[in-house]
Amino acid sequence: MIKFVGGFDKVASLPNTQFPEYAFVGRSNVGKSSLINAIVGANVARTSNTPGRTQTLNLFNLDDKAMIVDLPGYGYARVSREDAFVWLERLEEYLMTRRQLRRLFVLIDSRIGARDSDLDLMDFCDAHGIPYQVVYTKKDKKVREKSQLEVSHENHPAMAAEILETSAEKKTGLEPLRAIIGIK
Repeated sequence: MIKFVGGFDKVASLPNTQFPEYAFVGRSNVGKSSLINAIVGANVARTSNTPGRTQTLNLFNLDDKAMIVDLPGYGYARVSREDAFVWLERLEEYLMTRRQLRRLFVLIDSRIGARDSDLDLMDFCDAHGIPYQVVYTKKDKKVREKSQLEVSHENHPAMAAEILETSAEKKTGLEPLRAIIGIK
């Protein structure tokens, strides 16, 4: 059973729980909320066709065993520079201070590939020893950009070696994520 705990504007407002947290982050419109819904098998995270709808740290409780965190997107949403800067500061604060964080899933749209903003986040995690895993989304869609930057864990010491490929729409590639999070 998954339960929405709340949407939080500040890291300090997040409840202090003993549960491990698994956070999802990526560029706006990468499909974070859709992937979370597919993983847990319920429509708990709000989805939208408009990039940048997730604007708070959204926390979901999984059977009092783990927490899933839907983080605001970056790099594309049509928001003011000031709002984008506040979101980035909040993301960095979450990553640097949240002791419960077990793994950050960095979602990358497989049709487009990694962008500078994705690589910047990965470099930040590498520099601070924040464990993360790259997850390609929308693998059921046609590739839009032929020459894509290859991402490899050899250049990223905090990155998990396995890169996962998923489709929330076709419900493929979800089992490895469920296993990591502890969803049976």
